[in-house]
Amino acid sequence: MLVGGEWRESRGGTRFPVLDPATGEVIATVADAGVEDAADALDAAAAAFPRWSATSPRRRAALLHEVFTAVHDRAEDFAALITLEMGKPLAESRTEVAYAADFLRWYSEEAVRLTGTFRTAPDGTARHLTLNRPVGPCLLVTPWNFPLAMITRKVAPALAAGCTVVLKPAEETPLSALLLARVMAEAGLPAGVVNVLGTSRPGPLVEAVLGDRRIRKLSFTGSTEVGRRLLALAAPGVLRTSMELGGNAPFVVFDDADVDAAVEGAVAAKLRNGGQSCVAANRFIVADSVASRFVGGLAERLRAQVVGPGDDPRSTLGPLINEAQRDRAVGLVDDAVAQGAEPVVHYGAAGPGDAFLRPVLLDRVPPSAEIARKEIFGPAAAVYRFSTEQEGLALANDTESGLVGYVYTRDLDRAVRAVEALECGMVGVNRGHVSDASAPFGGVKQSGLGREGGELGVQEYLETRYASIGAPA
Repeated sequence: MLVGGEWRESRGGTRFPVLDPATGEVIATVADAGVEDAADALDAAAAAFPRWSATSPRRRAALLHEVFTAVHDRAEDFAALITLEMGKPLAESRTEVAYAADFLRWYSEEAVRLTGTFRTAPDGTARHLTLNRPVGPCLLVTPWNFPLAMITRKVAPALAAGCTVVLKPAEETPLSALLLARVMAEAGLPAGVVNVLGTSRPGPLVEAVLGDRRIRKLSFTGSTEVGRRLLALAAPGVLRTSMELGGNAPFVVFDDADVDAAVEGAVAAKLRNGGQSCVAANRFIVADSVASRFVGGLAERLRAQVVGPGDDPRSTLGPLINEAQRDRAVGLVDDAVAQGAEPVVHYGAAGPGDAFLRPVLLDRVPPSAEIARKEIFGPAAAVYRFSTEQEGLALANDTESGLVGYVYTRDLDRAVRAVEALECGMVGVNRGHVSDASAPFGGVKQSGLGREGGELGVQEYLETRYASIGAPA
């Protein structure tokens, strides 16, 4: 772990294993942080905060750009590590590294643009001054599905704003975080600004940090269920929170859509990261008149996928993160079939380990099936059919989640109506991809609070202060 600029073991001297999802074999062991280690990390972050927050915006920008350059230069190292600990094909890991680096570059540019305002009061009796200040030490809790990009999406704006950080990466994928921390230290980031704790016991550790009055911000990416618990823990301290929670993304194909383009978009939106993505298309809601053609085209593309270890250049689909995740996805599929869904492409033995799952395509899925309500997080596509625009949009909104939606139509007016009607924080129109470092990422309803990326992302780490200055006589 990295605490206060020192690489050290845990106070308890314990370590936990990191497994290769493709084989189940141990690839490394990592220091297993406990509550005392978390206290040390928060001590370091709190001690570093005054100096880091007073560092000039230009200096913070330069350091972030230095880290961006270093990640770019070591892209192959990062990609190989992501594939090793998370399992995705190497080509996808390279794409993630580029995406992760973009956040470092974007917020290196935003660091020097955190301006306030100065204006005259309407009655002329005062001048109103507003300025942005960093919120303070932050706890960042990141998931395993994008083990580098989900870190830079939080760390980069926090550092640009002048905050210090305690980072807790996912237990399954801590190695990318530790390599990034080493790169940051080598780039000259001051000790204590970023502290990294791997742990196999995240509950007590996170609870202890959130209970300390010095922590002022929590940013979490993960399930809605865990997000609710963390919000409750953050409430006594009235902490600033950014919560990027679960999705149940609708992918709506209207009757006037370019079906071939929709199939291509569906493959991208469903199979990226093996379907283990909060923005993965979960429910394919397709107009009756084009459904057969869409299902046939998607089935062809799913059957063509090559399932295998991520480090095999022939593989287009790697393993799921572990056997439990595979069993969860299989359970959702089995339940849907039992309720009447038609299996068009069904799973079978897929690879040398238990975490592999071949793509699945189910047609005419009943809305009552569990797969319609729960995030699949696997390479299973569920198709629902509709007849009218209103019916399709109603199906799309019939969920407690509201992270992202996708719409395919050639009609501009219909596209605008859909964007306005969909209860989602993001909408992809005629494309199966929405994530970009320069755009605000986040959801509505129970998919979270706040935004990451773009100009809004750094605002999550700033608080506005206001001064009323008497007008000159």
